[in-house]
Amino acid sequence: MSLTLPEILALLGIFMLAGTVKGVIGLGLPTVSMGLLSLLMSPGQAAALLLVPSLVTNFWQLCTGPDVRALCRRLWPMMACVALGTLLTTGTLTAGNNPLAPLALGVCLVVYALLGFSHFQWQISPAVERGLGPLCGVLTGLISGATGVFVIPAVPYLNALGLARDDLVQALGLSFTVSTLALAAGLAWQHALPGALLGTSFLALVPALVGMWLGGVLRRHCRPAVFRRCFFIGLLALGIEILWQGVN
Repeated sequence: MSLTLPEILALLGIFMLAGTVKGVIGLGLPTVSMGLLSLLMSPGQAAALLLVPSLVTNFWQLCTGPDVRALCRRLWPMMACVALGTLLTTGTLTAGNNPLAPLALGVCLVVYALLGFSHFQWQISPAVERGLGPLCGVLTGLISGATGVFVIPAVPYLNALGLARDDLVQALGLSFTVSTLALAAGLAWQHALPGALLGTSFLALVPALVGMWLGGVLRRHCRPAVFRRCFFIGLLALGIEILWQGVN
């Protein structure tokens, strides 16, 4: 993958911004990076570039929680379905000149932003969780494989389980880690993971980690609710822009 100096600077800025968002609110690195990178390159290339920063930051988030084994025992049916769904649709993301991938990404960003503005809170009982978890896992995987974005409907579903704050952060880290590994496997299966892209993905890890550190500083000095509102406004505008480009 040959990049000009302005493109390299843009990539550094994108991953630093995405890392900053994740540092403040605990999620958003794949969402922000996929949305912005897709303005510069194909969705398949963008997905390959985010693999290493996404995997490292989310695995870190997973390992810093209270009880990863209990969480895995509870959520493994959903996680297995996430992996399966992702593998089924990665071909959509990597297909050349496929107008559906950017359109699906734009729709996903818009829906996620609108959910972020909503104050609706729903709760899932343990009886419902048993059947709904795998279904949400499959839907999350299908969307992840087609768009490179891991949040719908996994984030609303995990929020509805009534987990403690630290457990929820760890559950999000688990879901995003599984999604990233499944996406990497899907890209490799589709022969869309060349060494040059992986090398660039490793380089993108540095600004992503710097961004996470900056996000931690921002979190201590600003209200997270204000930052989240600005984040979802930006995400909504980005999704609309991608949709506009996709239909024109």
